[in-house]
Amino acid sequence: MRKIALFAAFAGTLILSGCNDQKTAEAPPPPQEMTASDIGHYCGMNVMEHPGPKGQIILASRKEPVWFSSARDAISFTLLPEEPKDIRAIYVSDMAKAPDWDKPGAMNWVDAKQASFVIGSRMKGGMGGDEAVPFSDKNAAEKFAAENGGRVVALSDVPKDYILGGTAETTSSMGQGPAASEPHDGHGAPPAPQNGHVH
Repeated sequence: MRKIALFAAFAGTLILSGCNDQKTAEAPPPPQEMTASDIGHYCGMNVMEHPGPKGQIILASRKEPVWFSSARDAISFTLLPEEPKDIRAIYVSDMAKAPDWDKPGAMNWVDAKQASFVIGSRMKGGMGGDEAVPFSDKNAAEKFAAENGGRVVALSDVPKDYILGGTAETTSSMGQGPAASEPHDGHGAPPAPQNGHVH
């Protein structure tokens, strides 16, 4: 009887671990193709009207992606406490495969968690602000930084102040300091760049 009970407990453990493995292995939803009807979450304008990398976030509670006119805006969405937290996937334009800066491409997406970002470069994002320029290939990111300035970091090392603050870089990264759900120095939305556009 004891052997049967042990076997049943062991089988139950295997079944439970199998379910957990299945959830862990469940792939995130794929990125969607960017179209002329996609509107930026923060700017309220067509994302294709702006240069530089774009972003899309797929939520469990929403059928269509949330679109962003810059990769930096997509990252800011993940940091702002008032935004939904049921994020299933974060995709940003893969600038290693982009035709050019003005037309970053409609289907060349990279998972933001796997991307290398160039921050502090001379290139400005879709609404004229500082950009976190994403690449699937770290060598391509390093080449871009050598040509345009800036430095290469992983998503977890992008400074929060660079995303939510003004233009100055700081040493406080996304992987450090306050939790992403906490307000950041009173910022409730991405900053407005110098040209007067709302970011």
